[in-house]
Amino acid sequence: MNRDLAELPTCTRCVLSQTRQRVVVGSGPLNPALMVIGEAPGRDEDEGGEPFIGRSGRLLFQLIQEEVGLARAQCFVTNVVKCRPPANRTPTRDELSACRPWLSEQFQLVRSPLVLALGNTAARSVFGFEQGIGMTHGRIVTLGGGRGMATYHPAAALRGGPSVVDVMRADLRILKTLVAQ
Repeated sequence: MNRDLAELPTCTRCVLSQTRQRVVVGSGPLNPALMVIGEAPGRDEDEGGEPFIGRSGRLLFQLIQEEVGLARAQCFVTNVVKCRPPANRTPTRDELSACRPWLSEQFQLVRSPLVLALGNTAARSVFGFEQGIGMTHGRIVTLGGGRGMATYHPAAALRGGPSVVDVMRADLRILKTLVAQ
């Protein structure tokens, strides 16, 4: 970990530092097949210290394994905001801005040819999308030296049911074509 990221676990750049249990930095190899970026940690992640370890994460990595052929161990997993917002609310603009340098550091450190952003907040933060995920999911984007795509957040699939899961599966099949290249 570089010197700046070593300071991340004690970050106090925004008000989320006052309510979190821990900073959820991210996990996975530094040269992954895929970098997965979500919105922010939830309760399970705040308690466990890793991103996507609750129900959403189990669904997400089941779908990635089935549709893309990648295991979690082949992915670097993080969030645009590293601390849990109270009651899992959407991070504020100030919170996103405070965490942006951490994500930028991770982009420099993690060398992945592919990025998957999950949900509106991640897609807007990572790819600069202005439209919602309903209009941007499945769209391939050039990002630095690689490519990326957004799909629905797995929490939306848990709430929205099979139709959202079907869209995520279709998006992940598009992602699989990029992995194969």
